[in-house]
Amino acid sequence: MEITGRVTEDAAVNVLNSGSEVVNFSIAINDSYKPKGSSEVKQLTTYINCAYWLNTNTAKVLRKGAVVQVSGRIGVNVYNNAQGEAKGSLTFHTNNLNVIAYAKSGEQHSEAQQAQSPERGQEEGNNNGEHDDLPF
Repeated sequence: MEITGRVTEDAAVNVLNSGSEVVNFSIAINDSYKPKGSSEVKQLTTYINCAYWLNTNTAKVLRKGAVVQVSGRIGVNVYNNAQGEAKGSLTFHTNNLNVIAYAKSGEQHSEAQQAQSPERGQEEGNNNGEHDDLPF
């Protein structure tokens, strides 16, 4: 599955109890449509939480505002919140990502950059991520 969207916050590298590291980030997908029989255009934004396990250096290029194309699979997280209510969320487990446009702050890059797993390529960047309040 492939998804293209804009990064909503700087990516965060989280370390699990097992010592594994994951890059967490969220992307927004904007869409619009015109309901039948209406002249008004409706705007729709869908937010997708993403997890990238292959290389934490990827967080350096995943800054708020960057446009990325990600490929991978969707996973389901089910948990109980603080009030004991059952909740769920979807996480996009990213296998590969391509930066289509970099965030506007800092140095601009003219070409899209392929950020791949360490076995298949290398990554560039110049930012450190922030902690993310997402449940994954």
